[in-house]
Amino acid sequence: MNAKQKMRHILDIIAGMFPDAHCELNHDNPFELTIAVLLSAQCTDETVNKVTADLFRKYKRPEDYLSVPLEELEQDIRRIGLFRSKASNIQKLSRILLDKYDGEVPETHEGLTELPGVGRKTANVVMSNAFGVPAIAVDTHVERVSKRLAIAKPDDTVLEVEHKLMKLVPKDEWTITHHRLIFFGRYHCKAQNPQCPVCPLLELCKEGKARMKPAAKTKHNKKNTKIRIEG
Repeated sequence: MNAKQKMRHILDIIAGMFPDAHCELNHDNPFELTIAVLLSAQCTDETVNKVTADLFRKYKRPEDYLSVPLEELEQDIRRIGLFRSKASNIQKLSRILLDKYDGEVPETHEGLTELPGVGRKTANVVMSNAFGVPAIAVDTHVERVSKRLAIAKPDDTVLEVEHKLMKLVPKDEWTITHHRLIFFGRYHCKAQNPQCPVCPLLELCKEGKARMKPAAKTKHNKKNTKIRIEG
């Protein structure tokens, strides 16, 4: 099958596995989502949700984050990795939102990526989830799955992975594919101990097939040993 047929096959399989995949960061509006995604860098969504449960009760708007000393905000998010730089970025972006956007999160990719702490991935997540604009955000899960399934090359940059996915996935499926690839990577094709023995996409995965060879060899050796003992 060609690249588009292969992608269609992958999309259909992961759709069957994770039909209800969605953004797992808790939020009620674009501003909260922006803060949550910023905090999620090098941190699990689970930890972020624990922190934002209190954070979003205390801080509702950009001006709230600017009304406290930086040290206080740092303490509020200290369970998050890189909490000092993230606290600083939250206050800086809050100032920009108030000065330039009347306290609202900009609805353009350019506007989002100029905010401190907001890179391309964060902007894509906000654009797709908050504003309904099709986008594929490439996080560690999406990158890992794309490379394991040979959608992208092992040495491709995150941007190259994103462009390849955008080319192969129909535009109206970009956002849901982003979520399904994350779920597939988070709950099935994990970085450590991926579920290769029960993976419906094993045939497309060079790494998975290599992982399964030692298991098959061990099984074969055990079978031969058993035959010799019984014989």
